[in-house]
Amino acid sequence: MTVFSKIASGELPSYKVAEDDNFFAFLDIRPLTAGHTLVVPRKTENDYLFSLDNETYSGLLLFAKRVAAALEKAVPCRRIGMMVLGMEVPHAHIHLVPLQKESDMNLINKKLNLSPEEMQAIAEKIFKNFS
Repeated sequence: MTVFSKIASGELPSYKVAEDDNFFAFLDIRPLTAGHTLVVPRKTENDYLFSLDNETYSGLLLFAKRVAAALEKAVPCRRIGMMVLGMEVPHAHIHLVPLQKESDMNLINKKLNLSPEEMQAIAEKIFKNFS
């Protein structure tokens, strides 16, 4: 079982921002920007996005679109960037990153060190805007 499966099932703690029966979204604990969110499928641990079956793939993207809309309302930004890497955790996932400028998505940028209270407040704002 991957760390993301354990987070989505509630076995490990997270800053949950959205969920349904098939997908789960939570804040990245090493965010590039405030609100940096990870979106994962619940029912597969396939580690490569393009190996997902068509239903899971399209569902994940549509769920991520809804999360991005909530994120954009909750965190001041010019837009939400999307990135798929999938090499650091063997579980297909999408990064949603609030952006002021394109360089905000540069992985060599220093990661933010937000307090648990700041993370929880951001998660609650996003969750409140998710529909």
